[in-house]
Amino acid sequence: MNAEIIAVGSELLLGQIVNTNARFISRQLAALGIDVYFHTVVGDNPDRLKSAIEAAEKRAAMIIFTGGLGPTKDDLTKETIARHIGKELVMDSAALESIELYFKRTNRVMTENNRKQALVLEGSYILPNDHGMAPGMVVETGSHTYMLLPGPPKEMEPMFLQYGCQALSSKNGSNDKIVSRVLRFFGIGEAALETEIIDLIDAQTNPTIAPLAGDGEVTLRLTAKHVDETTAESMLDELESVIRQRVGQFLYGYDNTSLLHELMEALHNKKLTITAAESLTGGLFQQALTSAAGASSVFKGGVVCYSNEVKQQVLGVKPDTLEIYGAVSEECAKELAENAARLVNSDIGISFTGVAGPDELEGKPVGTVYIGIALKGRPTVVEKLLLGGTREANRNRAVKYGCYFILRNLEESQNAK
Repeated sequence: MNAEIIAVGSELLLGQIVNTNARFISRQLAALGIDVYFHTVVGDNPDRLKSAIEAAEKRAAMIIFTGGLGPTKDDLTKETIARHIGKELVMDSAALESIELYFKRTNRVMTENNRKQALVLEGSYILPNDHGMAPGMVVETGSHTYMLLPGPPKEMEPMFLQYGCQALSSKNGSNDKIVSRVLRFFGIGEAALETEIIDLIDAQTNPTIAPLAGDGEVTLRLTAKHVDETTAESMLDELESVIRQRVGQFLYGYDNTSLLHELMEALHNKKLTITAAESLTGGLFQQALTSAAGASSVFKGGVVCYSNEVKQQVLGVKPDTLEIYGAVSEECAKELAENAARLVNSDIGISFTGVAGPDELEGKPVGTVYIGIALKGRPTVVEKLLLGGTREANRNRAVKYGCYFILRNLEESQNAK
């Protein structure tokens, strides 16, 4: 069985909110072995919604709607579907009682239009709303299954997990399970990554490979389908092994992880402490560290050394270094990282210096970045980057590269033992 998801709400088209519901539902349907080929977003207009339904019926046997179940005049999902499939709207007594109890419990006056939320399609299977008012529902015609869910994620997600999955699992004619795995890469662009594995992408059938670039990273979503979930996992293992042989040096994690998360895990596991000297990034790296739970056990503190005066007086950068090489230099980055680690007796010192923009500095172009890594027991290394993005992008990408370079140095240190 294949499905289409239709999100209803003009606020989605206006960009006032992001359609996270479609992403959530797609993941859940994949686990049930139900394919999703289209996502549709339509405003609060009955004619356009009717057109969207007619188009979806030509492409999918199952149509899942989110939004438009509320009490106001622009909430027209139920009414539009009822007219389209020739069903009446009837009052669900259990839903009405739940709504009335909510208003009594909160000591609020229930207006007449709130009764509208208890209306359901005649003959539908009701999905209780344990976190809101309007119930969801599933109704079938001869050729299609329609599921209606509320728009707010805090209502929709638990409703789908608690009641929707059970309602749909019996309707999928296939016993195939769909298993996905996301490989996360950093330090390689989307085009370069695709070039390395283009033959695998061209030949894909099952498993499939879907590249995606975003926020300075590249991901590959590997998806396998098989009646046996263990076999599907083995299929992904085999494909991942081939990919690793080609671009494994850029792979840093899986699924929903991040460079910061992987760095914090590594520091905790190895019982290492870290400090930072930040010029270019102005404290962004330290802010990222302290946003993670358990930061106090690995982060001792650091210095924002935006001026040369602070670089010299607090972090002990030699005046000759600044005079001869400049603040934006490999030599300065090296001293900053080493001296920061020494200042707070930390296992790792990292430094950031460079040209964020919009103007060049010390004769160096915008996007020039030096990141120093002083790891106890190993020679200090300085990585040079030429980013060339906006000021904000250069600073944020430098922080990610800092996490990546530390992880790479820790791995190299481990392999050298």
